[in-house]
Amino acid sequence: MKVDEIASPDVNTVGGGETPPSAGLTSNALPKVQSHAAKNSQTGVSTKNALSTTKKSSNNQNEPQFWYALRTTYGREKKAYDYMTAKGITVFLPTVSTIKMINGKRKSVTESRLPNIFFAYGTEEEIKAYVYDNVNLPFLRFYYRHKHEGKKIEKTPMIVPDNQMKSLKIICTAEAEDIIISTDDILKFEKGQMVRVVEGAFKGVEGIVARYQGQQRVGINIDGLLTIATTYIPTAFLKIIPSSYSIKR
Repeated sequence: MKVDEIASPDVNTVGGGETPPSAGLTSNALPKVQSHAAKNSQTGVSTKNALSTTKKSSNNQNEPQFWYALRTTYGREKKAYDYMTAKGITVFLPTVSTIKMINGKRKSVTESRLPNIFFAYGTEEEIKAYVYDNVNLPFLRFYYRHKHEGKKIEKTPMIVPDNQMKSLKIICTAEAEDIIISTDDILKFEKGQMVRVVEGAFKGVEGIVARYQGQQRVGINIDGLLTIATTYIPTAFLKIIPSSYSIKR
C-alpha cells in the first residue's frame, strides 16, 4: 500500500538547558492513553504516515526552544495540530493510514499512531499560550514531569530530547508495518547497549538494541511516555555508540 506523507525538512532543534529530574509523569488529569502497536488487522492494513510542519521560530531568539509532549482528549490531536500549524507553530503528529470496512465498503482512514499525543516545538512560553488557551484549545494539555523536593512537588512541562524526536520521526515514517509503539514501558529498551542504525529504512535511529518479540530491534523509551522500536535490524546495520555518549537536546 502506497503511503501518503506530509512532511517538511527537519527544523534545527538544538536548544539549551537540562531535562528536569522526575519521579513521575502526568498530563494534568486527562484520560489515560491506551497501549498501541502498529500492525495489520482483519479489517485493514496499517502503514506509516506523518503530519509535520516546520514554520516560524520564536520571536525571542534568546529563549531556548524544545520539543514538548502534548496531550488532547477524545482524539482531538488533529484539531490541535491544524490550529497550531495555522498559527505558525512547528508540530509533529504521527499518523497511520488504515483500510477499514465502513458501511460495507473498504475505505482508507487516517488515524493517529499515538492516540491523544503529539509534539510541538518552541519556547515554553510560546507553547503555554496554546496549552492555556481555553477558548480555542480547551482539550490541550502538557505532559508533566514531577520533581519531589521534601514535601513539595514541582512540575515542569515534559521536554523530548532532539535525538529522540529524530528517531521517533524516522521510525514513524519508515516503510514498515512491524514496528512497536506502546504506551507501556518495555524494560528491554530502558537500559542496554546504545547503537546507531547506519543502513536501511531506519538509518539515523539511535537507541537501545535488544531482542524483542523474536527480532533484534532498536528502541527508545521516552521518559515513561511511550516506547517505540524498529522492526528487525541486522547487526551489520548497527554502530555501537560509546558509553560516554550523552543525549543531545
